[in-house]
Amino acid sequence: MVDSALWISSLTAGTAVLASWVTSRGTARAAQIQAAATERTQRVVRVSEARRAAYVSLIEQAHKMAELYWSASDIYASGSPRVEQLPQLKEVRASLREEYGKLRHHIWVIALEGPDNVAAAAEALRLATRPPYRALVASIDGDPDAADTFDECYDPFWNSVLSFVSAARTAVHGV
Repeated sequence: MVDSALWISSLTAGTAVLASWVTSRGTARAAQIQAAATERTQRVVRVSEARRAAYVSLIEQAHKMAELYWSASDIYASGSPRVEQLPQLKEVRASLREEYGKLRHHIWVIALEGPDNVAAAAEALRLATRPPYRALVASIDGDPDAADTFDECYDPFWNSVLSFVSAARTAVHGV
């Protein structure tokens, strides 16, 4: 009887050790799966936050440039003599150069962050800043038709901003 009890207790102990080992392996595997899933989720959140921040920065910068365009239009619409407009227009031109550098930086960040359709919309926005700037420079250089050309360039610029916003919203919200 003692041999039988020893045999049963050994078998029970072995079964308990084996069950404990199997359980610990399963728990370790479940912890690894959960850690990997948490890491993927955190990465998605970080990418989403970085993209959102980059998109918002570009939109804010586009608004700053739009305000400068509006101020140039106000200078043209003031009806003051060209001699009085020229220093103000040169000031707007200098401000546009400074703001364009910031805009270009935001576009590079977006090109890095992606996705491609948002980067393409950002690049289209950048390209839409060229015609108004060229018209402003032409106006400063004395082209009498440049003020009208400048005003005609605003809508394409603003449409490029709206296109970017739409592409960004789709990328952020999947709408």
